[in-house]
Amino acid sequence: MELAELSADQRRRLVDATQVFEAWREADREFRHSYRGAMRWKTINGTQYLYRTFGKIGNSLGPRSPELEKVKADYTEHRTRLRRRVTGLEMRVKEMARLNRAFNLGRVPVIAARILRKLDQEGLLGKHLFVVGTNSLYAYEAAAGVLFETGLTATEDVDLLWDVRRHLSLALVDTRKEGVMGLLRQVDRSFAARANAFRATNDEGYYVDLIRPLSKTELTKSSPKLGEADDDLEAAAILGLEWLMHAPKFEKVAIGDDGLPMWMSCIDPRAFALHKLWLSKQMDREPVKRRRDLEQAKAVAHVAKDYLDLKFNAKDLSALPLELVKEADYLAKLAGG
Repeated sequence: MELAELSADQRRRLVDATQVFEAWREADREFRHSYRGAMRWKTINGTQYLYRTFGKIGNSLGPRSPELEKVKADYTEHRTRLRRRVTGLEMRVKEMARLNRAFNLGRVPVIAARILRKLDQEGLLGKHLFVVGTNSLYAYEAAAGVLFETGLTATEDVDLLWDVRRHLSLALVDTRKEGVMGLLRQVDRSFAARANAFRATNDEGYYVDLIRPLSKTELTKSSPKLGEADDDLEAAAILGLEWLMHAPKFEKVAIGDDGLPMWMSCIDPRAFALHKLWLSKQMDREPVKRRRDLEQAKAVAHVAKDYLDLKFNAKDLSALPLELVKEADYLAKLAGG
């Protein structure tokens, strides 16, 4: 199987963009985690108290003292320095976007990239939600330095796998109340969903599916939601996703079609390929989809084995069903190995 490979200049540009973006992302996450809000003096009954505030919420650190004066001075100094670093790196990331587009590195559709950036910003991506389905290919090709053909990557949706084993703790109260729909509407106000639906669609027909593994007690258990809003998405239970839940995860920076980098957390490409092969054999699935499943399985298996040097007989795939892992040799042959 032949794949188009990035040129030396494209690889260098991708490495540079990734390094700057990762530096910005690390600084931005530190700022959001440790320096969100403010620290100020508040006078109560004639006595000054040092307050750490987060929006309308404030906690007193105690009455004014030399020790707390130093705490506030250190906080202000570090916050100012970190904010300056975040701002500088953000400007650099945006400056590099034009060159990223010029080098044809922009791959992830803009709407998908904006959605995933928002989920990453809120701390959901890679912890509670993972990219599955076709958009995962953009992470695999960025890691391998190759380009999948358009027919394999074309999609009008984003599939998000919810790891229901993990307790959900959103950083923002408003986000927790509004759930996934609240985040999607921050990206595009036209996103809407029917009550008790797992799919949100915008005015351009792009949709986001929230899916989860089929529960053993599915007949007696209602579908869960991430948020508290009545119109939030309910995760659709799908057979076979339990395998992906226990599969190794794969993280990589890819470039959006707007030239801006983004962080992706997906399913390991070997698990992706094996799952797609399994889907291609499900006779109740549409024939057109089964053929595409098989082509994606072959292409991703080829990248995993020949470009990323990942072994299909590795111990980290032991959580997958044995009958699925047994397909690895067959899949390798299909991929040209």
